[in-house]
Amino acid sequence: MSESTRLSVFKTYKLYVGGKFPRSESGRVYEVTAGTSAAGAAGKGKWLANAPLSSRKDARDAVVAARKAFGGWSGATAYNRGQILYRVAEMLEGRREQFVREVGEAEGLSKSKAGAVVDAAIDRWVWYAGWTDKIGQVVGGANPVAGPFFNLSTPEPTGVVAVLAPQESSFLGLVSVIAPAIATGNTVVVVASERAPLPALSLGEVLATSDLPGGVVNVLSGRTAEISAPLAAHQDVNAIDLTGADAQLAKELEVAAADNLKRVLRPRAEDWKADPGTDRLTSFLETKTVWHPTGSLGASGSAY
Repeated sequence: MSESTRLSVFKTYKLYVGGKFPRSESGRVYEVTAGTSAAGAAGKGKWLANAPLSSRKDARDAVVAARKAFGGWSGATAYNRGQILYRVAEMLEGRREQFVREVGEAEGLSKSKAGAVVDAAIDRWVWYAGWTDKIGQVVGGANPVAGPFFNLSTPEPTGVVAVLAPQESSFLGLVSVIAPAIATGNTVVVVASERAPLPALSLGEVLATSDLPGGVVNVLSGRTAEISAPLAAHQDVNAIDLTGADAQLAKELEVAAADNLKRVLRPRAEDWKADPGTDRLTSFLETKTVWHPTGSLGASGSAY
């Protein structure tokens, strides 16, 4: 059969929830078109795919999946989490060409520029993977106290985190908000870029074929304002990252998040190409401090 007579096989993009690939329960989809530039508007480029238009029910299902996965993921050793995240980077490297094409189409970039973005995203995933068993040494430790006590502070994950991915940086920005949250033991519900969701949905395919347990990362596509509202008000979501929200939406979501005292990371101007620091690793960590008696001091002045 000649190449010219082949039928086009279009990819069907689906959500990634609980380690599975459901369609939106609403049955809705919306058109995704190519970006005309890095800041191009939707609807002005060629048609790329129909992406699921997630509903409030999809958001609630994703939270249930994230909560179910939290115990096992947060209870895993930091070293094991690092191994799993590194495996994800290996899988991304193996599908590099696919992501170069998707990022180039999504952001209106040339192949070489899209390749540089994808390479930076993979490198960043490796960078965060290396921090899993080190961040505790940076932000935790023994505290000096007056008395026969040990006083130890250790970081613990906040819980289920809702993440609004950056709107313009469909892959590098996406990795930059997901990787640090799960590296520290949280589970996440990610609302992909509304205009350019395809790299995020493809990331779900990579996560499903890595060693990452189902439910640790859940990816939703659709209208950011529609999906984020139930997440901000959800009583079983412990924190929310408002990176992908505009000023008005961020204000509304902060008000909703205050109802159950969610930890909120406010949107800020960020250069995703700049070297990352540890601030995103610590954004969704809580500090637990434990006191423990050293015992009676002996004649030598030592408790042991």
